[in-house]
Amino acid sequence: MQYLYLIISLLVVVADQGLKSYIVNNYSVGEVHQIIPGVLSFDYLQNNGAAWNILPGKMWLFYIISIIAIGACVYFLFNKKYTSKLFDIGIALVLGGIIGNFIDRLHLKYVVDMLQLDFIHFNIFNIADSAITIGVILIFIYLIFFDKDENDVKI
Repeated sequence: MQYLYLIISLLVVVADQGLKSYIVNNYSVGEVHQIIPGVLSFDYLQNNGAAWNILPGKMWLFYIISIIAIGACVYFLFNKKYTSKLFDIGIALVLGGIIGNFIDRLHLKYVVDMLQLDFIHFNIFNIADSAITIGVILIFIYLIFFDKDENDVKI
């Protein structure tokens, strides 16, 4: 069953890298095109830091963090203790997102960002970032509402 979750991760990587390739090959850095007026635009940026461009240029740190995070995701995905579909989907999305951005960092030395929400002032992001965010939300939902330890004291 865990291989199904690896397919989810692979789909995230393929979608992320596919859109990034399209943007890199068809846009100039800083070029903006509305996709859904007032809602979504493509705005090509090159981010050599982490989220919100923090720690710019610290690629070695991002390589280490990415490798550790990929290992942790694979561990949790294949650990028999964690068998919740919600948890596993969350981990699969996080794994795919981490790999998508890690490919950019290895290949380009920066991450390609392009998704801009026009209705709110928010940082420009990519599919990998979205997958990580949604995955973390699913993991938190599982941990808060569904993960019940048998040793918990019931009041």
